Amino acid sequence: MDIVMPKVGLTMTEGSIVQWHKRPGDFVRKGELIFTFETEKSTLDYESPYEGILTSILVPAGQVTPCLMPVAAIGKEIASGGQTSEVRGQKPAEENAKHATIQSSASNPQSPISYLSSPRARLRAREKAIDIHAVSGSGPGGIVLERDVLAFQKPQPAMARATPVAERMAAELGIDLATIHGTGRDSLITKEDVEAIGQLSDGSDQKTGDAVADIPHDRSDASGIATLKTVGSPDAPTTLQSLTVARRITAQRTADSARNAPHVTVTTEADATALVSAREQLNAELDEKVSYNALLIAIVARALREHPQLNARWADGSVALYQSINIGVAVDTPRGLYVPVVRDAMRPLIQLHRDLRELLSRTLAGNVSGDDFAAGTFTITNLGMYEIDAFTPIINQPQAAILGVGRIVPKPVARGEQVVVRQMMTLSLSFDHRVVDGAPASKFLQRIKSLIERPFALLV
Repeated sequence: MDIVMPKVGLTMTEGSIVQWHKRPGDFVRKGELIFTFETEKSTLDYESPYEGILTSILVPAGQVTPCLMPVAAIGKEIASGGQTSEVRGQKPAEENAKHATIQSSASNPQSPISYLSSPRARLRAREKAIDIHAVSGSGPGGIVLERDVLAFQKPQPAMARATPVAERMAAELGIDLATIHGTGRDSLITKEDVEAIGQLSDGSDQKTGDAVADIPHDRSDASGIATLKTVGSPDAPTTLQSLTVARRITAQRTADSARNAPHVTVTTEADATALVSAREQLNAELDEKVSYNALLIAIVARALREHPQLNARWADGSVALYQSINIGVAVDTPRGLYVPVVRDAMRPLIQLHRDLRELLSRTLAGNVSGDDFAAGTFTITNLGMYEIDAFTPIINQPQAAILGVGRIVPKPVARGEQVVVRQMMTLSLSFDHRVVDGAPASKFLQRIKSLIERPFALLV
C-alpha cells in the first residue's frame, strides 16, 4: 500500500519530508507517526492510514515531492523469495504473511496515477537505480514484480569524458557523468557543467526542527537556504545550496511579481514620536505589550478604507476592488519567509493585537494551515527590528501594493526655527502602476503618515 505526499489545502502542490520517524522493516500501526513534512506554509506530522510493515522509503528527507506521489510503501513482508524477515519492534500475526501487498491507483483513491508495480519491485529498482517505468511486468495485468526488476538489463551508457576536477566533483556529489552534457571542447565535461547539474538533498540545523542530512558542514539559515557543501578548486570554491519548499516558492513568486507587475516605490518619513508615546500609554494600561505591527495594521486598515483603490488587484485587464480588508504581515521564520493574514482588520486595536500575537506564534512554530495565508488584500513588511531605515519591497501578487516599514530612530528635525530630536520612521510603498497611479498611491501613503503622527485619530 502506497503512502503518498499529503495534499493539505487546495493550493498545496508539493511538499518536502523533514524527518522519517520509521525505517524500512519497522512495524507501523494505524495512526502511528511515520514522517514529518513541510509545506510552503507549515510543518506537519503524517500518521499512517494503514497497519503493516514499512517495506520501503521511496523519497529521502529533504527532497521536494509533488502531492499525492508515493513516498513510502507499507506491506506485509520485506524479504525476497516469499520469506518474511525478522522486523524490529513488535511482531503481530500479519508479520508472518508471505505475499507483499500490491496496490495500484485503481484500489488506492489517494493516488491519482497508476503505479502497476509491487513495493518490493520499486525498492529493488531504487537500489539498482533502474527506472521502474522501463521494466516490463510479468505479473497479472502487467504488474512489475521483483523478479522483473532483477532480470532487467540496464543499458550501459557510453563512457563520458571529463576533466579530473569534474570527475572528482561528480564523485563527491554522487552525479553520474553520463547524464551530463559537456560544454568543453569535443563535449568535454568541465567542473562548471557538474556545478550546473548538481542537486543535493536539503538539510538544516536540528534546532529549527528541520531535517539533518548526512552532509558535512550542514547548516540552515533563516532564509530557508540549506548550505550543503563547498566544492571546487581551492582558489575558486563554490557553495551548492538546496532550497526548502518555502524558499523555492518565495523565489518563484518574487521573480514573477518583479517581472509581471510594473513596480513604483514612493518613500516618505513620518514623525513617530506620538506613536511611540501612544504605545507606551497603552502598555501602561494593559498587562501585555501592544506591538508596533498591531498599531500599523490598524493604521493601514483605516487608510485602506479611505483609499479603496489600494485595496485591489489587477484582474486580466480590469481592476478588482476587494470588499474585505485582510492584511498580511511578512514573518521571518526558520523555514523561510511567511505572510500570515489578519482577516477583517477594521477591528478594535486590542483584539487585533491579540489575534496577531497568536497568529505569529503559530507561524513561527509551524502550526498553521493554508487558511492562515489566504485572502490577503494588502501586505506589511517591517524590517525595523534589523536597524533598516528604508528598502523597496516587492509586491505580494495579486495584491496591488505593499508597505515597507523601517526602524524608529531619534533624529534632529527642524520645527519652525528650532531643531528638536524626534522619533522618525521611514515608509516605502511599492504599488502596481497598472492598478493605481502615483498621485492616489501618494495620498494613501500620506494618510498613513498622518495617522502615525496622530494615532489617536484612530478613535474618531
